[in-house]
Amino acid sequence: MTKLENKFVAFDTALKRLKEAIDLYQKQENPVLLDGTIQRFEFCVELGWKTLKEYLEYEKMGEFNSPRATIKECFSIGFIQNAEEWLDMLDDRNLTSHTYDEVIAKEIYRNIIIKYYDILMNTRNKIKSEIENEK
Repeated sequence: MTKLENKFVAFDTALKRLKEAIDLYQKQENPVLLDGTIQRFEFCVELGWKTLKEYLEYEKMGEFNSPRATIKECFSIGFIQNAEEWLDMLDDRNLTSHTYDEVIAKEIYRNIIIKYYDILMNTRNKIKSEIENEK
């Protein structure tokens, strides 16, 4: 299994766990489930950009050491279509990682279900397709 495939598996698993958390919180809104959903979102964002970074390296497009540089390069080559939303997602991830405010947490949760989960899934599907095409 390549490094890209390993990263993809971790990213895919994290997305499944995020979906579980979203579903649980929608059934029973409680602060612990909200916190868990946001924590899983943080994992997904981290694994998402690192999987994109690994894709760029796998395709010999260079080495990128920051999430922003990785996202911008993926956008510039047409691999992702939503660089600004990815950058917003990174900002929200950083916000939840460094401070806790319930109002902000609920706003970020809303962003997760309205747009971020779909962005992450679209990225996952694109990477999966690229891996399958390489075989």
